Amino acid sequence: MAQAFAQMVGGRCAFRGDCTAFSARQAPMAQRGALQVVAGLKDTRDRIQSVKNTQKITDAMKLVAAAKVRRAQDAVVNGRPFAENLVKVLYGVNQRLRIEDVDSPLVNVRPVKNVTLVVVTGDRGLCGGYNNFVLKKVEARSKELAKLGVGVKIVCVGKKGSSYFKRRLDRFEVSANFALTATPSTKEAQAIADELYAGFVSEDVDKVELIYTKFVSLISSEPTIQTLLPLTPQGEICDIDGRCVDAAEDEVFKLTTKSGKLAVEVEKRTTDTSDFDASLIFEQDPVQIIDALLPLYLNCTLLRSLQEALASELAARMNAMNNASDNARDLRKRLTLAYNRKRQAMITSQLIEIVSGANA
Repeated sequence: MAQAFAQMVGGRCAFRGDCTAFSARQAPMAQRGALQVVAGLKDTRDRIQSVKNTQKITDAMKLVAAAKVRRAQDAVVNGRPFAENLVKVLYGVNQRLRIEDVDSPLVNVRPVKNVTLVVVTGDRGLCGGYNNFVLKKVEARSKELAKLGVGVKIVCVGKKGSSYFKRRLDRFEVSANFALTATPSTKEAQAIADELYAGFVSEDVDKVELIYTKFVSLISSEPTIQTLLPLTPQGEICDIDGRCVDAAEDEVFKLTTKSGKLAVEVEKRTTDTSDFDASLIFEQDPVQIIDALLPLYLNCTLLRSLQEALASELAARMNAMNNASDNARDLRKRLTLAYNRKRQAMITSQLIEIVSGANA
C-alpha cells in the first residue's frame, strides 16, 4: 500500500510538473496575444483621431464653399437679365441685317473645317464629379466631330482642364490656356474673347463652341454646349459636305429671374425675335452696330459662363464635403464601436486570468 501510495504521489507530482511546464510554454504566447490586442487598440485609436481630424477639415471646407456659393449664386442671378436682353437684341439686329444683306466677318457662316471648343473647368478638385462631367462631355464632342472629319482645337479655362489635356497632347490640340479666379471679371472674359475673336476672323476656325457647367440649383448642375460663333439665328452650320455639325443638345438659354427666385427657360437654336420691332431704322452703319454689339455679346456670354461654372463648382464642392463629413462621422462611429469591443474583450480576458490565478 505504501508503494502504491508513493507511485500515486509521484505520478501526481509528475503531472503537476507537466502542467507547470505547459503553462511556462503557453505564457509567452498569451503575452504576444495581449500585445497584439494592445497594438490593435492603439492603431484603432490613432485611426479614430485621424478620421476626426479629417472630419474637421471637410466641415470647414463645406462652410467655406457654402459662404462662397451664395455670392456666386447672386452674381449669376443678377447677370442673367442683362444677358437675356442682350441676346434678344443681338439676334434681332442680326436678323434685320441679314434681311438687308449686310455682311460681317463675325456672323459669316462658312463650311466648317475646324472647331474650337472652349472648356471651362475648375482650378481645384474635391468637388465630386464636377470636372469629370465636363471633360467627358468634351471627349464625347471631340469624337463626334472627328467622325465628321472636322478638326478640333481646345481652349482651356481652369487648371484642371489644362492639366488633363496636357497629359493627352497626342489626342488633343490645345491652342490656349486661361486661369479661372475666385471672382471672374470682365477682364478675364475679354482676354478669352480676344483669343476667340482673332481665331475666327483669321479663319483658323470656322465655329466656336462653349462647354461649361450650367448652374441650376445648389444640388443640380448640368454640362452644357453652346455655340458662340458664328452668330446666326437661322439655319444649321454644316461642314464642307453639307452635314450639320451642331451638337444635338446645343441650346440658346434664355435666363430669367421670376419673383426673386432662380429660374431657367430653355429654347432651341431658333430664338424668338418676334417682339423686335421691324419698323426700326438704323442711323449708324449696320456693320458698325454689329461690330459694336458682338464683342459685348462675347464678353457677356463668357463672363456669364464663368460665373455659372464657378457657382456650379462651389455647389458641387459643398455637397461633396457634406457627404465626406457624413461618411467620416459614420466611420468614426463604427471605429469607436470596434475599439470599445476590443477593449472590453481585453479587460474580460485579463479578469479571467486574474480569477483563474486566484482559484489556482
